[in-house]
Formats: sequence, structure tokens, C-alpha cells
Amino acid sequence: MTADVFGPLQIMSQVEGQQKNLVQAIEALPSSGPLSALDQDLLLLKATSAATLSCLGECLTLLQQSMHQVGQHHNRTLSSGEHKLSWHEFYGMEYPFASELILVEDEMTDTEDNEEEDLGVMDDQRSVILHLISQLKLGMDLTRVVLPTFILEKRSLLEMYANFMAHPDLFLSIAAGATPEERIICFVEYYLTAFHEGRKGAVAKKPYNPIIGETFHCSWDVPKDKVKAFRTNGASTVPKDPTKEFGQDQSTCYKLRFVAEQVSHHPPVSCFYCECKEKKMCVNAHVWTKSKFMGMSIGVSMVGEGVLYLMEHEEEYVFTLPSAYARSILTIPWVELGGKVNISCARTGYSATVTFHTKPFYGGKVHRVTAEVKHNPTNTIVCKAQGEWNGTLEFTYSNGETKVIDTNKLPVIRKKIRPIAKQGPLESRHLWQHVTNSLKEGNIDAATEHKHRLEERQRAEERQRVALTMPWKPKYFAKEGDGWLYLNPLWKTH
Repeated sequence: MTADVFGPLQIMSQVEGQQKNLVQAIEALPSSGPLSALDQDLLLLKATSAATLSCLGECLTLLQQSMHQVGQHHNRTLSSGEHKLSWHEFYGMEYPFASELILVEDEMTDTEDNEEEDLGVMDDQRSVILHLISQLKLGMDLTRVVLPTFILEKRSLLEMYANFMAHPDLFLSIAAGATPEERIICFVEYYLTAFHEGRKGAVAKKPYNPIIGETFHCSWDVPKDKVKAFRTNGASTVPKDPTKEFGQDQSTCYKLRFVAEQVSHHPPVSCFYCECKEKKMCVNAHVWTKSKFMGMSIGVSMVGEGVLYLMEHEEEYVFTLPSAYARSILTIPWVELGGKVNISCARTGYSATVTFHTKPFYGGKVHRVTAEVKHNPTNTIVCKAQGEWNGTLEFTYSNGETKVIDTNKLPVIRKKIRPIAKQGPLESRHLWQHVTNSLKEGNIDAATEHKHRLEERQRAEERQRVALTMPWKPKYFAKEGDGWLYLNPLWKTH
């Protein structure tokens, strides 16, 4: 450690000690009276002092990294002359799901709107959040922390994963690519357009934590004339009337089916599987959500991976997911994505790196994303992309061509889902219907009570399984190595 950084480290240590003394002094106050430990101003003082320390720590880390990079750059310049930074360095059927038959003819076009209208935190709600924050420590795992009901959005996490498929025409177009290069580029184009609809609206609300055994089923009818090599037909990405719903004629549509299941409670692991038999393609994924308290933000890491299978081409694309962050949780909360994700196909030698950039402390744009597609055997970059994941994306190809995609103008194909009356008791919308209806009515107390009952039932069932030494057995997925696989995938039946 250099002497230049050692001084700030000593100061940080002193400040941390003083902040700890402050917190202890506040917590030593009585719980009632003219000056209590629950006084709103004192709770705000605890929360903001913790957040300030977190920011200072981040700044110190950035300073250390910058000094290290400057030192390295200086050494390279001395040893090999001028070093130029690279672009990358600088920036009427039925389908079986396990033992159960899900009837497609019962499915209807979804009419739910995912938009969340709440634009800020009310004063009484801020007091609850302040009290919660004052009990948390930086870096604390929030998996077992019960969060207030008013921060919930009206859908399960399992349904949010389904909403990442809101552009199924682009998903199915991956298999239409004529070459391995076109197919991975199509995958990257689909991947970058998937998040804006799944993460609908800028308001940072949290989907319901699925209970163990919860499932979600839906499907899409995708017009065949919309499924073509994405790169060679830019016109189809921005229709003349983006609000117009695609036709639902079965004979002219591909059927894309989706199932998700919560296979574990501690740790919380969700699995989803999606297939199109006609296109001979499917995707299998497992995601472990890890939440962490970060002062005035909450970070959620999506640990795990997915695999896209293109049976016609005998290709498998392994991909990961970005982290999500709820910022400004005391004022107007908003969401951003962050982190580096990878997409790779071992058979073809192509891979892609996608970087979701979090907003810098000072200045800078929000929701930035950059991507690079590479052919590893020849170390050739075949495509670059930059823009906003919930706005405009610009793609540049190796032949010099460019293409711009406005995610807000892409047509959305609504999923089809059975009415609640025809759903099983553990299907997401049936399971959470009373919480959802109470939230729609603005009755937070009733929503909290219904949510509490579901969670208590889950805990009681877990205690019973422990007592009987009977581990939970998922319905649609089986553990395999570090991951989970759908029991009846397309690659087993073809």
C-alpha cells in the first residue's frame, strides 16, 4: 500500500469508529419519550451516516484502482513506448409438464399491465424504511429479512422471468441465423432487448418472493412471418404501428411455452424452461437471488446460468444474468442493472461479453450497456453494441454496417395465461391473488396479512418436512451437479 493511500485509510478507520459510537449512543436511548431511539431524525441520521461511509469506501476503492492503473500505464509506457487503449478497455393442443396437463385452449391473452405508478415514498412509509435500515448492517444478506409490503410490485419473481420473453419473435429468430456468427449476434440482440419489458417502469419495486413449490405457466403465439434473421431484416424491428397486437391465427404462428418453478427456499432458487418444438429450440435456467444491503441502495445478484439449446444446429449457448440495484430507497426509488455477463458457445468458438454500467457517482448516463461479440479461434471481434438497455441500442458489425434498435418501439407480444379460476393452488397468480388485489385497492394492511399467512404456511410446512426428514421434491426440475434441469426437455424427446 502506498503512503498516499495509507493516510485516507487511517482517516476512514477513525470515521468508522466515530460512526459506530454514534449508532451505539442512539441505540442506548429509551424507546419512548421526548428523545427516543426511534425518533425519525435520529433514524435518518443513522441511515445517512451508514450510507455516507459506504460512499466514502467506494471512493477510496476507486482512488486505489486509479493509482494502480496509472502506475501500470506509466510502467508500460516506459518499457514499450505509447500504449493505445482498445475499444474494450476504454468502455388447440395440450402439452405435458411432468405429471400435469396444462391445457392450451384454456389460455387467454394476458391483460395485466406491469406498469407501477407509485412515484415516491410517503412520509409514514419512509419512517418504516428508516426503522428497517437502522437495523441493517452494510453488506448484510437480506434473504431472511421481511421487507415492508408497500414496496412490492404486483407479480411474482417467476412471472418477471416470463416477461423477459416479451419479444419472443426475436428469441425465435436466433435459430433463423444462417451462420454461427449470425446466430450469436441474434442472441446478443435479443438478450439486450429482453430486460426493458421484464423490468417494466423505472420505479424500484420488488416482485413477490416465490414460495417453495410455486409455479408459473404461460405461452406465446408468435407469427411466423415475424421470425426471420434479425440482422438481415431491420424493418421488422420497428413496425409502423408498435401498439398493434400481433394476430393469433394458430396456423400462422409458432407456439412458445414457458414454465417456472421455485425449487428451493434457502437458498432461494428459481428455475425456468421455455421451448418451441417447431423451431427445435429451448432454454433452461436456474437463478439464485442474493440480496445485499448497501446503505441507500439494495443490490440483488442473480447467481446461476442459463443454456440456450439450438437442436437443429447442435449448439448450446451458456449465459449469465446481470445484478439489479434499487437506488435512492428513501426518496424516489429507481432500478439499474450492473455487472458483466457472458454468452458463449463452445462448439462454434463464439462468445460475447455484455457489460451493464452502473451510474458513476458524479455525472454520467444511466442504464448504459456495451457489448462485444468475438470469434475466439481467430480473436476477431465481429460485432459491438452500445446504448441503453431500456432505450436506444446501436450495433456495429465487422463489415462496417450499423443498426439502431429502439427498445421502446419494439412490438410486445402478450403472453397467454389461464384464468385464475383454472389455475392450480400453487400457480403464482392463484397463490398471490389476495395480496395482489389488496395492493390494487391500496389496502396495505390486508396485503401484509395475506402475505404473512402465505409465509407462515411455508415455514410450518418446512418445519414438518424437517421433522419427518422429507426433503422437498420439485415437480418440474431435478438437481444436476451445481444446477437444475427440466425433467422433460426438448433435447430428450428429439
